[in-house]
Amino acid sequence: MAHTCSKLLVHIVFSTKGRRPAIGANMKAEVCAYLGAIVREMKGAALIANGTDDHIHLLMRVPAVHAVAEMVRLLKADSSKWIHQRWPDQEFGWQTGYGVAFTVSESNVLAVSKYIAEQEAHHQKRSLQDEFRELLKKNGIVVDEQYLWD
Repeated sequence: MAHTCSKLLVHIVFSTKGRRPAIGANMKAEVCAYLGAIVREMKGAALIANGTDDHIHLLMRVPAVHAVAEMVRLLKADSSKWIHQRWPDQEFGWQTGYGVAFTVSESNVLAVSKYIAEQEAHHQKRSLQDEFRELLKKNGIVVDEQYLWD
């Protein structure tokens, strides 16, 4: 896009289908690296990807030619196909849609990156549901909780 400049930083969280522990320790590093490669193919930049056995956090720069929802759809579809090829015996699927997407200011990149890098330690103390509630509250998003966990 000529004469279009943007620097959209987005923190995205999405979980496995049913929040099942489907991302084994043997898979996680490769899954995160593959997600980063997909972002780069779309001319974005993955600053960090990490998560636990039931969800992923991704901090990325979204290029001006893509919408966040489109990028997440492609991330999930391409990575799911790859996971099924790479680990054919692994029952795997991503949730419908995505959990949350937040814009991040440049001044908060280090803090958000540290938060994402420390997911394993973070989730020894807090469940995905509690983390999700906290992220929603911190970002001023009000939802009816009955629809969060379907």
